[in-house]
Parts: sequence; C-alpha cells; structure tokens
Amino acid sequence: MIIRLVTGEDEVRTCAVLDHSYSTDHVWQMDARERAEDVNVSFRRVRLPRTMQVQYPRCLDELVFRWKQGDAILVAEDEGRIVGYLDLAIQDDQDAGWARNLAVAPRFRRRGIGTTLLQAAADWLRRRKVNQLLIEMTTKNNPAICLAKKLGFSFCGYNDRYYANHDIAIFFVKSLR
Repeated sequence: MIIRLVTGEDEVRTCAVLDHSYSTDHVWQMDARERAEDVNVSFRRVRLPRTMQVQYPRCLDELVFRWKQGDAILVAEDEGRIVGYLDLAIQDDQDAGWARNLAVAPRFRRRGIGTTLLQAAADWLRRRKVNQLLIEMTTKNNPAICLAKKLGFSFCGYNDRYYANHDIAIFFVKSLR
C-alpha cells in the first residue's frame, strides 16, 4: 500500500467515482432542547432496527474544483490502483487541516486504509506546522465516528443543516502537537 498525493486531474476523477456509500447498524441521534436561559444539545448512539445503506451526502464534482484551488488529496494505492483517498485543506485562520472527504473502496475497507490515510494527513500537516486535524461526517456514519474515536479525535461541534440533503454534520478534532 502506497500513500501519496494525487498527480493529476484524472486521478482526482478516479477518487470521485469510488463507491462512497456505506452500511450501518447505528446512528448518532441528536437531542436539542432550548429554553430562555440555556440550550442543551446531546448526541447518543442508537441501534437501528435493521442495517441501513447510506449514500454519500456530498456532490463529488466539487473535488476537482477543490484540488485546483489547492486542496491536497492523498490517495491510497494498491498494485497501481487507487483504492481510497482523503481530501485535505489547510485553514490558516484556525491553524487546522480539514479532512472533508475520506473514502475507501468497499472491498478494501476494514484493512486499516482509512487509519493510514488519516495518519498520513497528520504527518503532512505537521510538516507544514499545522497543529490540528479536523474531520467531518454525518451522524449516520457510525463507521467513521468509531474510527475517529479510536484514533483519539474528540467531538468538537455540529451543524444541523450542513450537507445539501440536510443531514447533520458532526466534527471531531485531534491535536497534532
């Protein structure tokens, strides 16, 4: 397995056509309560009555645009074939790298490729003196939430209408110091 930066638009398009869907048995359910003096928001992991197949909430046509604007795209390559990627932008004003998209082809999942891509992203950011890595996912993406927690990321916020389909985004952060 080789992790490297993409070298051209054709490779970015290969990333965009990977199957980004996933299945899950759990979701994070949001409970929000607002009163005059306070707002309470909590998330809890809830088991679904049956496995749910989830489509990716983002239009991947923008991946080429982001790459042309300077986002880094790290790819996982196996025997000359791209099997996963991570889209990464540096947010200078926040001293953070932002991993917007992370995907691994279905038949290559659960082999540590997502972990390896996140570790490579952290190393890439450290070399650029960036001190935090932020990742985002929907509340339906239990596999990604479990990965984030396993790798030491901490919950740091949410946006309840983040994606075009109005799915809730949750954000996790990890210090790179």
